[in-house]
Amino acid sequence: MLTKAIYQIFIYIYVAAAQFAALFNNKAAKWVAGRKNLWNQIDSALPGMATKKRVWVHCASLGEFEQGRPVIEAIKQQYPDVLILLTFFSPSGFEVRKNYPFADAVWYLPADTPGNARRFVETVNPGLVIFVKYEFWFNYLQLLQKNKIPIFLISAVFRPGQFFFRWYGSGFRKMLETYRMIYVQNIKSEQLLQHAKGLQVKTAVAPDTRFDRVQAAALEAKTVITVEQFAAGRQLFICGSTWPQDEQLLARFIQQAPHEVAFVIAPHKIGKMQLSGLVKTLEGTGSILYSEAIGQPDFADVASKYRVLIVDNIGLLLHIYRYGSYAYIGGGFGAGIHNILEAAVFGLPLFFGPRYSKFNEAVYLIGAGGAFSVGSTKELLQQFTRLYDNRTAYLQAASICKSYVEQNAGGTRIILEGLRPYLTPTETAEKQ
Repeated sequence: MLTKAIYQIFIYIYVAAAQFAALFNNKAAKWVAGRKNLWNQIDSALPGMATKKRVWVHCASLGEFEQGRPVIEAIKQQYPDVLILLTFFSPSGFEVRKNYPFADAVWYLPADTPGNARRFVETVNPGLVIFVKYEFWFNYLQLLQKNKIPIFLISAVFRPGQFFFRWYGSGFRKMLETYRMIYVQNIKSEQLLQHAKGLQVKTAVAPDTRFDRVQAAALEAKTVITVEQFAAGRQLFICGSTWPQDEQLLARFIQQAPHEVAFVIAPHKIGKMQLSGLVKTLEGTGSILYSEAIGQPDFADVASKYRVLIVDNIGLLLHIYRYGSYAYIGGGFGAGIHNILEAAVFGLPLFFGPRYSKFNEAVYLIGAGGAFSVGSTKELLQQFTRLYDNRTAYLQAASICKSYVEQNAGGTRIILEGLRPYLTPTETAEKQ
């Protein structure tokens, strides 16, 4: 009871803090504004869904959505009459995916107060609920369990330092028992749950569903003519989702790298100020913006004059990786690296900064020899040169990355098999 009381106080404080922060923080402002007319949006969307089975999928943000996405799309493909109701906690997920075509409705999640939870569950009345990765909302979980609505947690990762496994964590561990099944990404997470004091919960290992996502996306990768022209006769070093600190390192590296290697840089942010800063950083390397290159009808004839192609366009990166020989993934000098699987699926040896320890795929690939963490231009040049000068070492690193994705695919299939009884109700499912 004490845990619940503390949690309720925290939620109310969080909402108040968000409303205050909205006065001067754009992300907080979107968080607050997105919930202002939320109940009207929900009430107006539901009448046309009255006779169909509803599956509520909740993701905190965009990263969690990418893990839930393969499951959503598999459900829609196999059960087209099922309605998908998708909610987000964060604006960074909602703003990007509010028009996601595989969802029948996309909303912000009302703050987890007892009143909001009761109204949302009673109004939406889902037949199945799927939370993705780190979502543990006490009031929602308690109410869904009370109403005997099956809840699944997918793509979960647990670590010893989380509050579930602390001396004060018994109340939080009870939250985990509301799930019918917890699908974890690795055996370590499953072992933590199995050995947690007083915890009784069903678990199964299902590899990260992003492996399925990137495999499917790689098969559907589009031709990018301008990049194809830029790559002609050269090896491409693709730099994806870079930040200024990455770009400063890369600018020095480009000056020292073999001239037979050309570079494609797709910065994480492509605002006018960010692009201007990147162009200045790359001064002297021979760079051109993608938007300028596609406007040149004779670009194929002059592409070799440029050393660096700057991609000032959203949504092309995954398609561009197919042309690469190497990849540098940005973010490793900040909060953490961006998606490395999109490059690994194409068999590219990977490089990134030192902040990668929270990303299982990065830790594994470094240990296996397919990826390399670098903290300076000197380190990047050393690691790159070793692969560039030794074809056998290069092919081994490339094979490790590609095989890693192939061997870890299949998580979506495992999860879907567990969900199937609740998507096609049977007597057995109702009794569980």
